[in-house]
Amino acid sequence: MKKILFIALLAISGIFAQQNNTDAQTSIEVGNELIIGQPSNQEFEHFHFPKTNFIIKKGGIANYKALAGKKVIVTAVESNREGKKVVTVKRKDGLKFFKSIATVKIDLEQAISSGEIKS
Repeated sequence: MKKILFIALLAISGIFAQQNNTDAQTSIEVGNELIIGQPSNQEFEHFHFPKTNFIIKKGGIANYKALAGKKVIVTAVESNREGKKVVTVKRKDGLKFFKSIATVKIDLEQAISSGEIKS
């Protein structure tokens, strides 16, 4: 009986912990500062960067590892057709991403859950 109550308590606390995480995601507004984390693969999945060959054609260097730890500022918050929150960001230091891209769009909820971006 004690084991069942203990398991039920753990399950309920896990649900409340997940609810608090989603509240933090919805509080992102224009002007907030975020930090770029490590990509989940070799490239970022939830950042809308152009393909590598377009970055190179514009004179940029497609080094995704160099972006880890960089601070970005939210310039716009939107919702797409599926109802997902999409934010547009620019680098805080004023430089361009890969020396060729000024702003980037990010699928916010998925990027936070995968660890690609941190608030």
